[in-house]
Amino acid sequence: MSVVTATGRISLREYQLALSERLQSAEAGARLPSRLGFQVGGEGWLISLEDAAEVIRVPPVFAVPLAKPWFRGVANVRGNLYSVSDFGAFLGGPALKTNSESRLLIPHERFRSGAALLVQRSLGLRVLEQLTPQTVLTPMPWLRAQYSDAEGGVWKELDAAALLQHPAFLEVSV
Repeated sequence: MSVVTATGRISLREYQLALSERLQSAEAGARLPSRLGFQVGGEGWLISLEDAAEVIRVPPVFAVPLAKPWFRGVANVRGNLYSVSDFGAFLGGPALKTNSESRLLIPHERFRSGAALLVQRSLGLRVLEQLTPQTVLTPMPWLRAQYSDAEGGVWKELDAAALLQHPAFLEVSV
């Protein structure tokens, strides 16, 4: 269904119908619990949609002296300063070499953290009903659950509140 008429004008009726259909399909999809997937150090991670404010391209990040290697610095995102942590390096992996797929995951503002996680890339939504719960072999305070998918991939669910309040994450100075 085209919203634009042959004359290049927008058909209000068709626009309203298309919008109504999109809202109905979004409501139907919202009934299935989903998580936002992202990649860190070659691993699949999930975060609750309620815990994530947005995922954006990596803006310029300005280094901060005397900080731990996983703390990348500070970034200005639409006038707000965020402290940028390389999540993979924080977990003990190598520092991420940013590229066009790298993203900043900004936690929801209710956490009042001013933090942003540098991740390899965003992987879109994952429906929990399509994942199988697994036993967590390596417990971490910020690991809420672990799942596997039909292809045998492992997905770790991030507990954003636990991470953002954990002393190891909060202590960025060397």
